[in-house]
Amino acid sequence: MRGMGRAAATVAAAVVATAAATVGTIAGNASPVHVRGQAAICGHAAPGYAQCHAHVRTLDGQPEGSGTAGVPAGYGPADLQSAYRLPSASAGQGQTVAVVDAYDDPTAQADMGVYRARYGLPACTSANGCFRKVDQRGGIHFPSRNVGWAEEISLDLDMVSATCPNCHILLVEANSNSYADLAAAVDRAAAMGATVISNSYGGGEYAAEATDQQHYNHPGVAITASSGDGGYGVEYPASSQYVTAVGGTSLTRASNSRGWSETAWSGAGSGCSRYIVKPSWQQDTGCSRHTVVDVSAVADPSTGVAVYDTFRQGGWLVFGGTSVSAPIIASVYALAGNASTISAGSTSYANRSALFDVTSGSNGLCSAAYLCTAAAGYDGPTGNGTPNGTGAF
Repeated sequence: MRGMGRAAATVAAAVVATAAATVGTIAGNASPVHVRGQAAICGHAAPGYAQCHAHVRTLDGQPEGSGTAGVPAGYGPADLQSAYRLPSASAGQGQTVAVVDAYDDPTAQADMGVYRARYGLPACTSANGCFRKVDQRGGIHFPSRNVGWAEEISLDLDMVSATCPNCHILLVEANSNSYADLAAAVDRAAAMGATVISNSYGGGEYAAEATDQQHYNHPGVAITASSGDGGYGVEYPASSQYVTAVGGTSLTRASNSRGWSETAWSGAGSGCSRYIVKPSWQQDTGCSRHTVVDVSAVADPSTGVAVYDTFRQGGWLVFGGTSVSAPIIASVYALAGNASTISAGSTSYANRSALFDVTSGSNGLCSAAYLCTAAAGYDGPTGNGTPNGTGAF
């Protein structure tokens, strides 16, 4: 297990470094944020800082891991590929999906290796050139370790692996969870040639975000951002006009032609930005500024995904949160291979027929009902819908 010997000192240093920035980080940093049946692994973030958007599913107050006969609980790669009709086995070559997170996960590659081996996915390592981990300057002077963010990293890497197993993966670790460091990590990912960048974090909007969002403006690179896990309400950087804002759904098996059904997840964020102008491709009338979200994917912890991370005894966990949906959508962009022609989140608005329309579920109360309640066509919690192949990306 992690957290022993020198690793314990590293964890302690991370706690001291982030104590002023976060409240509620799990695993020895502070008390986790609990909802019945789930717990947030990163706590609420102070102004100027972001929290990760991963929730671990719990049973009797403890993280849920392996299912029956040692088989991981939660959806695996075959489930996600089936639900979204993805050409994962044949597409993705030549694409690099960057994952931007805060702090260091010292066993990121090894944990991802366990996940990929368990599901029969090709190895993705630094040795074979598939995987690379850098700090926000592009070097190997990695930041201090933070347990919650390390589990977030495992989640992100596993979701890219599940969705686009042929993709190369670049992990960029920001010095901290400050917006400034995370933005620097995004810029670094773009400079290092990532074709897609996934961001599974966010925090409260602030007036300067209209200027700061330039760090997410990298033409020719598709950038996703999770919408948040607090229900109705808008977070940054999902509010940026330069990203594809990704909401969340509950995904269940069904006896229909698709074999699956989805509803809006009650925890997913959505709404009307306070500061970001409305992009030309958004035509909804209940919000005069940028409307969040654009598209969505599974995020409900109760219909969560399997993830491997060695911090927990046994390794296997079930995760939810829009930290699941953001790297899935990023990887669908990579499968499509069209990032060089993408203009922020615009593509899905012109290709709604290539999405599954989510028409039920709500994430709260709002004055313009579509901003918080799923309905036919565009709505706030699920945007234009979820992937039906790669045609909308």
